[in-house]
Amino acid sequence: MTDPTMRKPVIGLMGAPGSGKSLVAEQLAELGCAVIDADAIAKAQLDDPEVSDTLVQWWGEAVLTAEGKVNRKAVGRIVFGDKQQLTRLESLLHPRVHAERRRLRTEHQRDPAVKAIVEDCPLLLESHISADCDTLVFVDAPRETRLQRVMKQRGWTEAELDRREKNQMPLDRKRRRADHVIKNDAGVEQTLRHVRRVFSLIIPEPV
Repeated sequence: MTDPTMRKPVIGLMGAPGSGKSLVAEQLAELGCAVIDADAIAKAQLDDPEVSDTLVQWWGEAVLTAEGKVNRKAVGRIVFGDKQQLTRLESLLHPRVHAERRRLRTEHQRDPAVKAIVEDCPLLLESHISADCDTLVFVDAPRETRLQRVMKQRGWTEAELDRREKNQMPLDRKRRRADHVIKNDAGVEQTLRHVRRVFSLIIPEPV
């Protein structure tokens, strides 16, 4: 069990769409990490009536489902094709997401069962969350592998993958900024071996 008086290291998780960050985050959680998932927080914020009402004011009722919830695909079609609208959405969501991140991080730092905290955020560098991290981990996979994954799991086309990537920092730059690289292109067990190796470097086992 982690000493509650010691500050837990914060691991920043980076990777392109389809690289498998979610898998690596799950495996780090199994090793005793608490994962702060920025995407999940943002999705939860979209269900806040104040947020959904604002989106309807901006873009009309077409951004809602028949049940009155925010249609994330409809919002995605708007913002990922228009940089100005993307910035507009980020200005609404990011302060809310960051406030929840800070709350969770404080909670996890106080939890003696937590060995480390993982910041899983697609825009880790772009939104400067990396400055709050002690170490940066880049999850790597070939583009063709990533394309196959997002086509199967998310229903994206190649054009959609390209469009999403253009809204992020170039991958080579992220890879260079990383302290550790985890390969995720040869199966779950192989990835877990990489994750265990990197985690042992971040938190060495006591002698």
